[in-house]
Formats: sequence, structure tokens, C-alpha cells
Amino acid sequence: MRFSPTGTNLGFPRIGRHRELKTALEQHWSGTLDEAGLRAAAAGLRHRHWALQKEAGIGLVPCNDFSFYDHVLDTACAMGAIPPGYGWRPGEAVSLDTYFALARGGRGTATPACCPGHDHGGMSGAGVPALEMTKWFDTNYHYLVPVFARGQEFAPTGFPAVDAFREARDAGFEARPVLLGPVSFLLLGKMAEGAGDPLDLLPGLLPAYAETLRRLEREGARQVQVDEPCLVLDLPDAARAAYATAYAGLAAAAPSLSLLVATYFGGLRDNLDTALRLPVSGLHLDLVRAPEQLAPALKGAPARMALSLGVVDGRNIWRSDLSHALALLRQATAARRPEAVLVAPSCSLLHVPVDLETETSLDPELRGWMSFARQKLEEVAILARGLYEGPGVIAAAIAESDSRQAQRRASARLHDPRVAARLAAGTAADARRASAFPARQAAQHARLGLPRFPTTTIGSFPQTAEIRAARAALKRRASTVEEYDAFIAARTEAAVRWQEEAGLDMLVHGEFERNDMVEHFAEFLDGYAFTRNGWVQSYGSRCVKPPVIYGDVSRPGPMTVRWSAFAQSLTARPVKGMLTGPVTMMQWAFVRDDIPAATVRRQIAYALRDEVADLEAAGIAAVQIDEPAIREGLPLRHADRDAYLRDAVECFRITASAVRDETQIHTHMCYSEFNDIIESIAAMDADVISIETARSRMELLAAFAAFDYPNEIGPGVWDIHSPRVPSTEEMRRLLDIAAQRIPADRLWVNPDCGLKTRQWEEVRPAIANMVAAAQALRATAA
Repeated sequence: MRFSPTGTNLGFPRIGRHRELKTALEQHWSGTLDEAGLRAAAAGLRHRHWALQKEAGIGLVPCNDFSFYDHVLDTACAMGAIPPGYGWRPGEAVSLDTYFALARGGRGTATPACCPGHDHGGMSGAGVPALEMTKWFDTNYHYLVPVFARGQEFAPTGFPAVDAFREARDAGFEARPVLLGPVSFLLLGKMAEGAGDPLDLLPGLLPAYAETLRRLEREGARQVQVDEPCLVLDLPDAARAAYATAYAGLAAAAPSLSLLVATYFGGLRDNLDTALRLPVSGLHLDLVRAPEQLAPALKGAPARMALSLGVVDGRNIWRSDLSHALALLRQATAARRPEAVLVAPSCSLLHVPVDLETETSLDPELRGWMSFARQKLEEVAILARGLYEGPGVIAAAIAESDSRQAQRRASARLHDPRVAARLAAGTAADARRASAFPARQAAQHARLGLPRFPTTTIGSFPQTAEIRAARAALKRRASTVEEYDAFIAARTEAAVRWQEEAGLDMLVHGEFERNDMVEHFAEFLDGYAFTRNGWVQSYGSRCVKPPVIYGDVSRPGPMTVRWSAFAQSLTARPVKGMLTGPVTMMQWAFVRDDIPAATVRRQIAYALRDEVADLEAAGIAAVQIDEPAIREGLPLRHADRDAYLRDAVECFRITASAVRDETQIHTHMCYSEFNDIIESIAAMDADVISIETARSRMELLAAFAAFDYPNEIGPGVWDIHSPRVPSTEEMRRLLDIAAQRIPADRLWVNPDCGLKTRQWEEVRPAIANMVAAAQALRATAA
């Protein structure tokens, strides 16, 4: 065991206090910042973050936790796991252009129609597709899914972990390189065309990892953090055996390195013995999500193994209860030598904002309950001092923490008796539509009069610089409410007219008045608070600013009726009302931790139920209730899932069931695997579901076909997370696949997701191609 008794950290937010990485990336993509400028901006961020962590009291700062887009993609590139078709040749370094093509796709319309595993002989800017993107465990961070071929050969294209360690060392920082572990890397990927088991590739992958460790050893690294988050999942025996094989080889490759295997997002449970038997120097445990694993870990850990204890929440923004955390740590040091116990956050701080000090306008009481990444590291350092030097040296910090915890528990702003009464009065009938789907479908078809294969979009249209400027002017009172409303009305009318001209069948109002699909609604609800700079990375340059649920949630009045009704007044075609569902409203917020999550979800469901009823009363014939986070919120272990799914489904149905048969309820889900929850998705009983399928070439649709999903489906035919414009022929090929699996009277045509992040120059031609593809399908299916 060669660890120092100091506070540690597993990873730091990449984006910067003021989203500097987002700015640099988007300037680079637009052509206004060259590669040298982008790399310089990234280096500046890394150095500032290392300095910030050192100042907070972290002994060894993590390095190689930075990424231009995604750390899983970084690992795939470093190991040479790049599918054919992107212009890369084995043995070459991966250029930044190739890296971003893998992440975002390439511009153009001459795109390959098959999967990314097929060789198209080079990228050449001709519209190559991006890799599939999905959720990182149960977070709102998205990772790029590596694609492996049968007989995949791995060979390092470079050694970014070595480069990062050298950079930190030369800048005067003691650093601990971070690697995504080999077994998790394989388990998080997929085989091209389903050819075999990724774990079969482990023998070929290990030499590349071993060479990385040897080079780090030669550079003078003392410790290496190897992330193996898949150890918190249900694993087959073959995966457990793969861990034993992998770490026997890695430990032997660089015997002077102390390897810390990091797990997070849950407890190890039946994988604990596997982890404790690994020939490594340390093991990180998430004691925020799974404090119950401490006792068996203390009992079973060999004397040589240090335990890194994640007692500061890396997923939420609430201030730590230092007394509780210190008690857990002292439980550990009562059983083991103090130097064999490390203090850490529960996981990488990637999932929380950077610095609470920037929130100067936040309500002082609420601010006193919170802690962002910088403050969490200070909490880690305080706990480390208390553990290693004695609790007396942190007595003042403990007293302040106890006072803040007591103040929060006693605050009158947390509980609303009217909300409690509403939930208590709820009945099973609140979660049921009046009629079964066949009767509703007939009533809706009669009311809407749509053609076969109706076309629509998911809801949002581009949030242009002009729109953002108008919103900013209103916030700083440089324009009046009347001027802003007139601006939004003009944009909404223009969008309606364009949709009519484009030939879309079911329209949307465009959501120009909305800043975010969660924050916008939260601004109308009681129980939420908002930050100015509480940004976290969702993927690439896409950042979100989750609202904070601190108290009981209720709806004082209508939220969306005005603009939906205005758009409907402009056209004879149906306009969808657009809402975010209760699971997503909770999942994509920083959630209070003083009551069960199920209670929070139900509070939101009843608040949204009233909005759905008001939309129907205003003449809106279709309401879309987006639930992209329903799969994300699924517990990582199968044994825990049934209760969550029952509650999530019931909350959706509470939201959706206050309408007549002829009102059509849509929902939308994206970037998730649905196979294991398809029955629950069907139980939601939405009349129409739209799903992401373009990146996977309709692969996700197999779950809906195998299950014989009973209601209507809109499989996405345009990957909106890529700047490329798919051709009519490409969309038509995807629709042909969909039409083989979905009956014609239940098939819709739409993009994968909302168009907020795209440019009109991409949206207009892509929608034209989509409408043309639907029309061609109608002609051949007539």
C-alpha cells in the first residue's frame, strides 16, 4: 500500500466555471478558432482546475480526466478502437477532425446507409455518421458507444494519460492519472452487427493498457486511478473472471505503481469479493449511494488494500453532513490503519457545477445548504484533517455543518400542507384513461384527420443567437415584457407558417420562449430554485443548468397554455402542446434528499396533470409529455427496478390521464436502451411514442417489434445531434426498415429529438427530406 493520508478526488468538471470549454469548442466547430487555439484553451482550463484542487487541499490531483468531448471516446481513440470509414489508418495518431467526426458525425448529405462498421474508404467530410450515444449509467451525462469488430486489434495511437501526467508534473502539480478500466471499457461498448462478446477481446486489449502503465511508471507516476464502474452492475461469471484476468496482468506490468480501482454510482454487493481479490493497492467505494457496503468491505479487504471512501456526494449539490461522514470514516479507521483509509467524493465531480462562489444572487438560506465541486473538495479536505489529525482540529467546521443541517431540517419552506393533502386524496382512477387504446385511436383519427405515416417534429426549433439575445435583454431589463412577447409571437408565427409550407402534418409552436426543457417549467412551479452558473456537461459542448428542488412542488397557474393556444389559433393543422414529464422533471434537477424520490415524482405528476387538463380545455388536440429520463432513472441493479418502474409509470399516467379519448397523448424518449423496460413503456399507455433510432440504424426498434408494442410509434429518422443533413434516400431506407416492424396505421415520421441545438440551415433541408421520404412511403404503400 503506497497511498498518502490526504483528501483525494476522482475527477473534476471539464467545462470551466463559465463554460469556457463550450465556447472554445463551438468557436472551433464554426471555424473561428483553430486547433492550436482550442488546445491552448483546454490547457488553460486544466491548469486552473489543478490549481483550484490543490488550493482546496487535494494532495494528488486527478489528470487525464479532461476530455474535448467524452472520456469513453477518448479511450477508444487511444486504444485504436476506431471503426472503418473515418479516414483513420492503424498506427496513425487520431486527428482532432477524426475525433470530432466520431463524436458528431461529418457534415454533408452523401452519407453511408449502413452501420459505422462498414468501410467507406475515408471520411473526406462526406457526411459520416456519429457513433451511437447513450446515457452514462443513471446520470444525464451521455457517452459515445465504442464499436468493436470480431478479431478487433488494439494498438495505442498515443498515450494521453502519459501526456496528461507529464503536463501536470511539469506545471508543478502532483497528479494521479485516471484511466477508464479495460473491463468496463469493453462492457460499455458493442460488437459491430452483434458479432460476439466484447469480453472476448480482453486478451488483445490488455497489452495496450499494460504499455500505458509502464510508461507512466517510467515517468515517475506513483498512483493510477482505474475506473471500473461496471462493478456496480449485475455481472455474469465471465465478467468477474475478466476482472481477475485483467488486473493480474496490469499489476504485473508496472509493479511499482499503486493501482486504485474506482467504483461508483452504487454498491458492489455480489461483486465485492471479486473487487477485494484484485491484486491492486486500493479500492474506491461509493458510500453516498451505498453506505451499507462499508462493513463487509472492512471485514473482507486484505491488509495490503487501502479503501478510498466516497463520503461527499459527487452527484448532488447539497452540503455534506460532516458529522455523519466523519462517523463513517472513523468506523473505517477503527478497523484499519488510518493511512489505509482515503477520503474522497463518491464519484467524479463531473456531475456538479464548479463553484458556488459564483452564485451571488442565490437566496442566502438556500445557498447555505449547497456545495458545488470546489466546496465539495474543501469538505473532503476538512474530513481528511479530522480523520488523520483528530476531530478537534475541525471542531468549528463540524459545528457549522451541524447548524446548517439543523436549519435546513427545520425550515418552513420545505413543506406545503396543500401538496401533502393533494397526494393523500389521490386514487387509482387518477392513473387511468377513460377508454382503452383502440377506442382512443379511433376517436383521435377522426378528430385529427392525419394521413398515413404522419410527419411531426419533437418540439423545439433552433434557439438562435437572436432569440438568446432577446431573452438576455429581458432579464437585464433592456427590453420590456411587451417587446419580448411581441418578438416571441413573431417567431412562433413564422415557425407555424414554415411548417405548413414544409408539409408537416402535426405542428409545434417551436418553444422559442423556453430556455431549457426542465428549467422553463420549473420557473412556473413552487418548490424549485435556480442558479446562474450551475452548469454541468450533458455531452460535448452541450451543458445544462439543472434547477434545484428544495421543497414541495406545486403549480400556481398555467405554464404553457398561452403560446400553444396562440400557435393553434394560426393554423387549421393540429399543434401539439409540449410538456416535460414528471420523471424527467425530477431526474434532470438537483433533487432534495430529505424525502423519498418517489414522493417528489408524484408531487410533480399532479402539478403537470393540471397543465394537461388546461391545454385540452384551450383546444389543444395533442399533448406531448417528454420522458427521455425514464430509462436513465432505472436502478442499476435488476432487483431494485420493479418498484421504480411501477412508480414511474403511474406518475406518467397521473400526468396524462385527465383528458378525453379524442385528445392524443404523445411521449418522447431518446438515447436509451429500451429492451429491458419495454413492458413498462407499454404500460405508460401513451397514444404515440417517438424514440431515437437514427444513430443505431433502427436497432432500438427491435425491442418494440419483438414485444409487439400496441400503440403508435415514431422512430427517429434524423440524428439531430450531428451537424450533417441526411438525404431523402437515407431517411426512406430507415422508414422501410421501420415499416417492416410497425403496422402502417401506427407509424409516425419524425427526427430523433428536438431541434434546439441545430441551425436553420440544417433544419430546413432535413425536414424537407423527411417530408419527402414520408410522401414516398405513402405512395408505395397505397
